[in-house]
Amino acid sequence: MAYRRKPPQEIALISCRAQKRVFRFLPTRPYNLSQRNPFMLNLLKIKNVALISEIEVEFSAGLNLLTGETGSGKSIIVDSLGALSGTRISSDLIKEGETQARIEGLFLLRSNKKLLELLDEGGIETDNSKEIELIVRRELSSSGKNRVFVNNQLVTQNFLRSIGEFLLDIHGQGEQASLYSPSTHLEMLDDFAGVRELRLRVADEFSLLNKTKTELVNLRGDEAQKLQLVDILKFQIAELAAANLQTGEDEKLEDEKRRLSNVEKLSTLSDESYSLLYDDEHAVIAALEKISKRINELSGYESSFRDFNEALNSAEANLNELAISIRDFRNRLEFSPERLEEIENRLAQISQLKRKYGGSIESALAHFEDSEKRVRNIETADLREAELREQLTKRRGEYIALARELSERRKTAARKLEKEVVKNLQSVALEKSRFEVRIESPTGDELNDQDFAQFSARGFDNVEFYFSANVGESLKPIAKVASGGEASRLMLVLKTVATISHDDKAAVFDEVDVGIGGRVAEAVGLKLKELSKSQQVLCVTHQPQVASLADQHFFVDKRVSKNRTEIFVRELKKEERVEEIARMLTGREITATARKHAKEMIAAAR
Repeated sequence: MAYRRKPPQEIALISCRAQKRVFRFLPTRPYNLSQRNPFMLNLLKIKNVALISEIEVEFSAGLNLLTGETGSGKSIIVDSLGALSGTRISSDLIKEGETQARIEGLFLLRSNKKLLELLDEGGIETDNSKEIELIVRRELSSSGKNRVFVNNQLVTQNFLRSIGEFLLDIHGQGEQASLYSPSTHLEMLDDFAGVRELRLRVADEFSLLNKTKTELVNLRGDEAQKLQLVDILKFQIAELAAANLQTGEDEKLEDEKRRLSNVEKLSTLSDESYSLLYDDEHAVIAALEKISKRINELSGYESSFRDFNEALNSAEANLNELAISIRDFRNRLEFSPERLEEIENRLAQISQLKRKYGGSIESALAHFEDSEKRVRNIETADLREAELREQLTKRRGEYIALARELSERRKTAARKLEKEVVKNLQSVALEKSRFEVRIESPTGDELNDQDFAQFSARGFDNVEFYFSANVGESLKPIAKVASGGEASRLMLVLKTVATISHDDKAAVFDEVDVGIGGRVAEAVGLKLKELSKSQQVLCVTHQPQVASLADQHFFVDKRVSKNRTEIFVRELKKEERVEEIARMLTGREITATARKHAKEMIAAAR
């Protein structure tokens, strides 16, 4: 099944289900879905970001390469892709002289249960088909009000970050430096082993274990301090118990104080209101009764007035009820200096307790309950300590059982990872290299020790990658033996083997081939090409050996126009690719020999 080419200008927004507006896109060149994964980033649009006024880039399946001079703006495009996957961005990125910027991407994704659940939680409608089409849009404003949209629905950045893992895998410049830190090795191994759910269970058990241990340590505090604390707590409990605070009591007392302080004014207002309603010669209720009687008679001759009878009767009933309420309120009004003094004293007491115990009656009551609990715990410390010891032993056993299971799965996965990495290192010109995953775990005797130092939320394993690039050299930690170029290639292999699942999202590499050249650069390019058979790959490169392998080649150019610097992106045609690869080979002066070599490289890549 092949798609026909469609010019960029024909890409349009059309109506879709639920009247949401989404992109419908036809890829730029024919390809066979049996050979290429069709789930990918189809279209990227950037407006008013940094030096970009407006660009629109159609990507295809396979290997998409971006090349250009250093500083031409390739990293801005990668950063924009990061923004679409949930990376935080600042309004400082808005192009100078503009007030708004926009980054927009169209993704075609394979449907899966977790993604559907996330979209449903975010209120994003889908038809539960095998394919999900998402338009992600980030809008920046100079006022600081940045917004995120998914399929034209406003969402939070946290929501975008949660679905971002289904959109793109981005591997930035200098990321190989993280390979020198053993802390990243455990994460890579766990990604390869697929043990994230088990790790969450281990983390939960560790949290419970740590909580129980902390409570036990606190319980074993200095005995003299405990006795002093009991005395303080008992005094506070007695003080709060005697006060007998009630939720909302202060508000009720303030209302009553307000009434007592204004009895004369309330009496006058209620008398005048009652008179206007009932007692005066022109009282409202009496007048309303007359009006009601007249309208009733009038409706006998003109039917259109009948609809008003019910409203008049209702108004009359309401005013009667109001008059009775005012009368009863007036009869209850009584000024009591004694009660006013009593209220003021009680409010002063409540205010003092609120200041002392957290600022509100609710916080004071919470302190009362907590203090009672703490006293009980201290007074029954021996019994509680025995309970906690038993609980600690149980939770420790549960944690160790899960951590052991996690450790065994890591060790099994480590052997598989070693084989996969060594096999793939051959494809990036590291044929003689060796790679080993070393896992240090506490022994059974160490686990019987009460020392918790080796326990953590990630289990009790220490993981570190060992590497040797040359024959005759022993395996050593990566930080001690891997050069920059070797680390770049090793990171590429680890990313493709350990952390990239060869699934439906695009893999983005920003100058992963930095620090290498020649045959090694060609080997890295072939590795990227191999990866692109199972998922879309977007790569920024300065290596002609890599660029020659592109399925789709884009040139990023920075030009000065009308005293303004602008960044442009265009897809290169066949002859333009030759020129660009020749430039990458020789620099500014492009020779006939360089062009010939470029043509040979492109031909060899097919």
